Amino acid sequence: MASAIVYTEFGSPDVLHLIEVPDPVAARGEVVVRIEAAGANPIDAKMRSGKRPSPPITEPRPVGFDGAGIVEALGEGVDDFAVGDRVAIRDGRGTYASALAISTENLAKLPDSVTTAEGAAIGIPAGTAYQSLRSLGVSGGDVLLVHGGSGAVGQAAVQFAVAWGATVIATASPARHEQLRELGAIPVAYGDGLLDRVREAAPSAVTVGLDCAGTDEAIETSLALVADRERIATIVRGPDAASFGIRAFSGGSPVPLTDQELAWRAEALPETIALLSTGDFVVDLGPQLPLAEAAQAHELMESGAASGKIVLLP
Repeated sequence: MASAIVYTEFGSPDVLHLIEVPDPVAARGEVVVRIEAAGANPIDAKMRSGKRPSPPITEPRPVGFDGAGIVEALGEGVDDFAVGDRVAIRDGRGTYASALAISTENLAKLPDSVTTAEGAAIGIPAGTAYQSLRSLGVSGGDVLLVHGGSGAVGQAAVQFAVAWGATVIATASPARHEQLRELGAIPVAYGDGLLDRVREAAPSAVTVGLDCAGTDEAIETSLALVADRERIATIVRGPDAASFGIRAFSGGSPVPLTDQELAWRAEALPETIALLSTGDFVVDLGPQLPLAEAAQAHELMESGAASGKIVLLP
């Protein structure tokens, strides 16, 4: 038997339970991955709590989208992966588990230079950042303002944009400013006076705004600085983004991602792994907890008590 974290009702982290489940079997085009690490993301907690709408629960619901591990079995028609391959998982639908059957379209191979924890930590954050910047057309010459730059998505956005030649200004608490400087961003503190601080820090006009924080301050500052509202987006305030005249990528948005945007999110996984393998991308890893302590992981995420990406270890 395999094991998995599930919930049968919406609520606090206490609704998460570790149970035994049948060993997964790979269908055609799938492989079975022995999960060695699962990335914990805010969307996991939002869905568990019911803050992000989802269908009624009719059976134990699995948790987790990101992970990494070892291929243990191949389904029919799989010839691009082999038993024993190290892989990272994106959009896995149940990675808080000891094993998972998943389509090869959701996998990318991990070289020995990339750790399992790193592989488990990049699916949603890197995918969201990469797609958002591609959708906004960020390139050399742009001045990008990232709100919430010290979070997992924010850090990924900073690194991609810097690599593409953009100047990046990122908001964060002063304690995280040195970290952002090391990633190539110009850090500014959020809070009263943010607009003036960004204007002072910017070498020229801000051309793009990406909100990873979800505050009114973040959106109002971007609206005041960025001339083209089509180049302002949020990944948090999806439900009311249209009222500001800005774009939203997921984050509760009623507008689904386009086929191209979904393709960019998939493209981000191997692209990020390649950058990690050459030392051109870093992942800020935080606490690593046993799978059975998934409830504690969610408590840490929701309270903001943990610094860095939380990873669960089956």
